[in-house]
Amino acid sequence: MAKTVAIIQSNYIPWKGYFDIINAVDEFVLYDDMQYTRRDWRNRNMVKTAQGVRWITIPVEVKGRYDQRICDTRVADSSWAKSHFNTLLHGYAKAKHFDLYHDDFKALYEEASNIELLSEINYLFIKYICAELKITTPFIWSTALDAKGVKSDRLLDICLQLKATKYISGVAASCYLDTELFKSNGIEVEFFEYPVYSEYEQLYPPFTHTVSVLDLFVHTGKAARDYVFSK
Repeated sequence: MAKTVAIIQSNYIPWKGYFDIINAVDEFVLYDDMQYTRRDWRNRNMVKTAQGVRWITIPVEVKGRYDQRICDTRVADSSWAKSHFNTLLHGYAKAKHFDLYHDDFKALYEEASNIELLSEINYLFIKYICAELKITTPFIWSTALDAKGVKSDRLLDICLQLKATKYISGVAASCYLDTELFKSNGIEVEFFEYPVYSEYEQLYPPFTHTVSVLDLFVHTGKAARDYVFSK
């Protein structure tokens, strides 16, 4: 039986394309036993404000922890959650559908303020967003699979354990992924190409696609699904 799998590190309140991939597969692997990378999407994302696009970042412990895995990365200061919620409040309070999400966002950030591990915070938000988008794709942590090897061999091992027939990867991986290795093991590789997503009315022009999906929620409400899925 055909089965598609995607394997991606958890991100903090990701952009809509992240959820397009999740929706396109039969099982989604949170690849958080990989090395934490600084200045990346693991612990930060962008939102729009009256002053322009702004980064919001979860402070994490990194000093002397250069080889730590994402799943072992800890929050350095729990006050980040209140600060991020206030940023959303100030940036989006006038958005058409912000009131629809205000209580949910507040509750999520209150819960997140008590979580020490970055992976678990990311998962909290990702699962909420999936529920709002009515995505039912099952998740599994890579840590539960104890995959062997590195790079392509490791990804292949995960796919084999999950009995995948197709591996969907981001286009950026095309420069290093050994597609012949997958093919020789009976697994097709597809590089996911993000479509030209439809624009929607944002409070602060010019329009920006590459912000957190929360931006889409507060501007389009329950119609958000119409702006996300390519399949």
